[in-house]
Amino acid sequence: MYNQKYLNKITLGDSLELIKKLDENSIDLVLTDPPYFLDKMDNNWKDEKVADARNQAAVKSLPSGMVFNKKQGLEFYNWFKQISAELLRVLKPGAFFFSFSSPRLYHRLVSAIDDAGFEIRDNFIWLYTLNQPKAMSLNHFIDKMAISEGEKDALKDQFKGWKTPQIKSCYEPIVMAQKPVDGTFLNTFIEYGTGLINTEVKVGQNMFPTNVMTIENINEIIDKYFLINKPNKTEKGDINHHKTVKPVALCEHIIKLTCFKKDAVVLDPFVGSGTTAVAAKSLGVNFIGIDINPEYIEIAENRLSKTSTF
Repeated sequence: MYNQKYLNKITLGDSLELIKKLDENSIDLVLTDPPYFLDKMDNNWKDEKVADARNQAAVKSLPSGMVFNKKQGLEFYNWFKQISAELLRVLKPGAFFFSFSSPRLYHRLVSAIDDAGFEIRDNFIWLYTLNQPKAMSLNHFIDKMAISEGEKDALKDQFKGWKTPQIKSCYEPIVMAQKPVDGTFLNTFIEYGTGLINTEVKVGQNMFPTNVMTIENINEIIDKYFLINKPNKTEKGDINHHKTVKPVALCEHIIKLTCFKKDAVVLDPFVGSGTTAVAAKSLGVNFIGIDINPEYIEIAENRLSKTSTF
């Protein structure tokens, strides 16, 4: 079996090529957070480029991901459809495919997964309150206009509060897709251990699992129905400078919700700083991690070395 070569390891390489080397019908769950093909965040994403302060200065060069171009979505769709087709091949019948997404490109991500042959079962939402507003005022542009200072001040006063269309984002969508079952749900579950969800995995105050999740205390009602285990304050790691680290608690929750067999294998083809792998290891579940960035692999391996199996 080819999978043994990659089992419980983080492998450096191009995901599309490495997934092709995995065995057909061998993966129990795909849980990932792909590059979104936003400005400076395509599949050639280099951390030093995104982290460079020169790429964070508003106006001269908008913060990473803020430049709007419809071609971004089309390029992402075409690329991710290829990825999804390979993931469909390696997943067991009935197995689930969860992928985080940017709200702005969620429709492209879901369409790519759907068109590759998956069944779209649901849309999970990770709800949070802490995020930075990204909308920009027009003052900088007004200052460049060839008009008097008085006219500039008048325009600024007239347009006060009106900014570019970037609403403060307080959620991330997570697609819940599924490879078609082999016959019935029962037959598939007996044969492969996939296709069903574990409703004994409760949220909030012993509530039935929902498609809304939060890891922070928000208020009594939200916490009662949607709160899952809060993450450890030190889980990210001292050397982790990855820009989009996902909470281990979220990934653990999805793994517990969908993986039945003790020898299940969770695949993350864009493992980044290793959160999916850390979550799998902490639960005693096998994992396969792939990433094209050697710096992130170093971070992931460091985090794994400090993770105990449940």
